[in-house]
Amino acid sequence: METLTLDQANRIATAALGAARRDRLRPMSLVVLDEAGHVKLVTREDGATQLRTDIAQGKAAAAFGMGVNTRTLHERASGNPVFFNAIGPASGGKFIAQTGAVVIVAASGQVVGAIGASGGTGDEDEAICIEGLRAAGLAHR
Repeated sequence: METLTLDQANRIATAALGAARRDRLRPMSLVVLDEAGHVKLVTREDGATQLRTDIAQGKAAAAFGMGVNTRTLHERASGNPVFFNAIGPASGGKFIAQTGAVVIVAASGQVVGAIGASGGTGDEDEAICIEGLRAAGLAHR
């Protein structure tokens, strides 16, 4: 079984935040989960509110728990709102089906975690997550 190392998580976060600064996005928070869905890394830029960290974690947990990116979950939620509204309370509030998180996939195709971001638009959050994964040599879904 492959694992997501702290070194990989740090490389992902560094590249993702670098992309956010390059694109002049608002201050970001990132949460990286490992292959068991546990928090591996949390980072919050200066000026990012505490709630952004909670949102990033909720997005990452949703992507990890359902095995797909939160863009897909957001689309699914519009067609099944009762189900998706029930998942939040059932997961202790750690489920946010808003664009901005992706599942982390190793070269072997194995899921090794998830990353969520908050601070920009959903599209901006998702883009920096993907850029971070590419920089670390990892894929996403």
